[in-house]
Amino acid sequence: QVQVAESGGGLVQAGGSLRLSCAASGLTFGSYTMGWFRQAPGKEREFVAAISRSGGSTYYVDSVKGRFTISRDNAKNMVYLQLNSLKPEDTAVYYCASSPGSWPGTRMYNYDYWGQGTQVTVSS
Repeated sequence: QVQVAESGGGLVQAGGSLRLSCAASGLTFGSYTMGWFRQAPGKEREFVAAISRSGGSTYYVDSVKGRFTISRDNAKNMVYLQLNSLKPEDTAVYYCASSPGSWPGTRMYNYDYWGQGTQVTVSS
């Protein structure tokens, strides 16, 4: 049984930082592209970042480039999202997901397993 679980969300002031973690189990982790999405209240879920199977390639939505960093540790079946220079518009529930093949996989349908999400709230 595949499980994906995010952690690390919270309340932070604008300009602050958070590190989100995602633990995956029940799958051959190194065979999956991993991605982060987010969904703000009243908005559709949007792609944030993706990392290739080996971790050698990363891809970001323009709005987070230079502020967010995605990384992974295949030995621990973990993927991370470092959020720096946070803005109020980054407030959202952040989701981690696995993709069996697509790169960079910016669409929800590219991903098969999803976590329950972790709330990030940035105050102004």
